[in-house]
Amino acid sequence: MSADRPTLPPVRLHSDAELARDALSAPLFARAAQLARWAEPGVPVGVGGELLQEQVATAVEHLGLAGDEDADAYVAEAWQLAVDTGLVEIDESEETAEEGADRPDDAQAGTAAPGEELPLLTSGSPQDILDIWLGGMETVLADAVAPDLSDIADQIAEGGELDLDAIDWNPEEEAELLDGILGNLYLLTALNDDPGQAVPLPALAASMIVPDDMDEPTDDILEEVSEAMMRLDDQFRVLEPIGLVAYQPVDEALIEELDEDGATVRAAEPLKDEDVSRYGMVRLTPLGIYAVRTRMLDAGVDAPAVGDLTDKGADVLLDALPGYPEPLAQAESEQWLAARAPADAARDLLSAARGNDESGPLRRLACQQTLSLAGPEAEPALREVLDDRELGGLARVWLAEHGAADIPEPTQDMIFWLTVDTIAAQLGAAEADEESAAELRGLVEGVVGQHNGFFDAAWRVDHPAAADVLEAMGRLHPDKKAAKEARKAAFKARSRQGS
Repeated sequence: MSADRPTLPPVRLHSDAELARDALSAPLFARAAQLARWAEPGVPVGVGGELLQEQVATAVEHLGLAGDEDADAYVAEAWQLAVDTGLVEIDESEETAEEGADRPDDAQAGTAAPGEELPLLTSGSPQDILDIWLGGMETVLADAVAPDLSDIADQIAEGGELDLDAIDWNPEEEAELLDGILGNLYLLTALNDDPGQAVPLPALAASMIVPDDMDEPTDDILEEVSEAMMRLDDQFRVLEPIGLVAYQPVDEALIEELDEDGATVRAAEPLKDEDVSRYGMVRLTPLGIYAVRTRMLDAGVDAPAVGDLTDKGADVLLDALPGYPEPLAQAESEQWLAARAPADAARDLLSAARGNDESGPLRRLACQQTLSLAGPEAEPALREVLDDRELGGLARVWLAEHGAADIPEPTQDMIFWLTVDTIAAQLGAAEADEESAAELRGLVEGVVGQHNGFFDAAWRVDHPAAADVLEAMGRLHPDKKAAKEARKAAFKARSRQGS
């Protein structure tokens, strides 16, 4: 894998059929589809392809939005999405093509009718639907980072062009910031055992602004976070109707309202109950996870999903699994095993697990965890490696766990080799994870307590990681005497390896 190609934790995706159903039921996309069908056999539109006011009123009725104060805006958004995604096509009149043609603002300039993409929503494949939805999502993302022109009409430059410098808006920077926010939200989702858990808006905003090495945010940084929260609040309100996120907005009672002169019109209500959810909560929907991953893949980011390794070899599987959260590692292993005959899968895994390289212990641990999911049909493959120094120990563990008979007793050398190999496999994870470190300390204490004279035997084990394991045991064991014995044994092991 290329060193400059970022890698993310894996995610579990819903099926294409489930995602397509989610796309079709997203409020904005569903309205766009309804309007596209309503446009048959043709409706008049203005010079920009927009619905004329008379048609807007009819569309409001068609969508069942009569009485909603935002009905016209909902219709305009849905109609624009239908045009942008090809669900609706605009046929301009000949007069429209004539430059300088004068017409009233609300005069017909063309006709709109259902587009070629519309039938795919009912007769196409789930992927066809998702492709159309993805195109619409890109339109919505662009809308989310656009400035609010209703507040800055006086800053529109002469000739109808927008002076971006005057409104302090950089479209590329805004798009990159939103991409970063969605990327962080994706990462938090991938790392969370519960992908449906929402993230507090302050934490998400801080993840993009507060430097990693800053213990206590400054007032300036906190002000930036607050401003980013308000911007994100607006953006997530735009993104929710397309089905990208599920969003609980910021409680408006917590926002200070100012007049044009900066004087306080309404003071912010203090947060008495410490309910951080009132500052906004957001999560990616299953459709959102799919969409953000698709965009990342297009950008060259390695964003794996459960099932990606099903058609890969055992060596690829065992190299990848140590970096997966436990539930996803199990799901990936189950799919990989389900695609193969049990005995053949076991043989491939055992073969790939061999090796004295630095990653060998992790591969064997992943192999053992994957084989634990295999059924009794794998037993012949495990018995074939009982005499293998690297694999015989884990094979005996598997046979015992599966209630097999006639399991030969392991030699002392095999027991100690497997112990060293197991601890070596867990050292890397323990360095980066406090929970794993606690488990490793417990393992070290248990191993020393179960084997009298463990350190005197362990330094003689012909395992490439023996010295490193013993040094780690010296650091981890809480008993000073045992820790000292471990350090002495590590010195002997290193001297033996160097001789």
